[in-house]
Amino acid sequence: MFRQRWFAPLLVVLLAITFIATTQRLKPLPRQTVAVEMQVALPLFVQVFMAMGDRYLAANIAAIRALVVATEKMKPEDYAILAKVQEDVSWLNPAHEDNYYIAFAILSQYGALDVVQNILARASRARFFDYQPAFFYAFNQWYYRHDPAGAAAWLSEAAKKLPDPDQQLTMQNMAARWMDKARDTGLAIRVVEALAKEARRPDFRKYLETRVVRLRQLQQLRIAAAAYRERFGKPVPDLQALVNSGILVALPQDPFGFGFGFDAQGDIVLRTSPPSS
Repeated sequence: MFRQRWFAPLLVVLLAITFIATTQRLKPLPRQTVAVEMQVALPLFVQVFMAMGDRYLAANIAAIRALVVATEKMKPEDYAILAKVQEDVSWLNPAHEDNYYIAFAILSQYGALDVVQNILARASRARFFDYQPAFFYAFNQWYYRHDPAGAAAWLSEAAKKLPDPDQQLTMQNMAARWMDKARDTGLAIRVVEALAKEARRPDFRKYLETRVVRLRQLQQLRIAAAAYRERFGKPVPDLQALVNSGILVALPQDPFGFGFGFDAQGDIVLRTSPPSS
């Protein structure tokens, strides 16, 4: 009886002493941290099976993985897995808001732009009330792909989803201004003309039509510059040379008063501010 009464407390004390001694010995040893990165992407059917057949629950679980991942520790190959996980979420639930946010914020700058644009396009179709997926898509087309025409088209789609008319005008104006940078002037003209036809306010329509006039003038100058190069075998040195050579009767007058100039590659472009005197 005496032995049974003291056996349990004695065992607890011995275990406590063992734990303390072991902890003290392990303290100086290097510790391994748990890796909180993307290391595997499960097949879609496995994800749905583990979520008991609920594709939306499977999408939420995968989205949480993407949300809590420690990106500062990730390697390039880990971002490829993250992209696969988020693309799966987009397939399971294209309207998932957190998923398209994270994809735009992280994956766009780590070599997975195609996946991001796919996720954003799906989200834009599924979330017909939400302007942000189309806006983010437009930004990526402009910033990463240097595609003003594609960016303007998606920005115009985003504008249609904005509830405030003034905000719509602001975004449509941005789309029209982006077209000033398009290399294909004919395409830029068609895009801004389409924006003008869709404009509800007469004053804004008139403004867009004036931008079309500028683009047509730019097109005229670029055609004349190409003719100058073909005739003289060298690029046009300045705009006045187009008149002096007889290719143009006179230089077009920009209705905004900003005029035209040359970019770093020697192409004629629209000025965005009055020339310095």
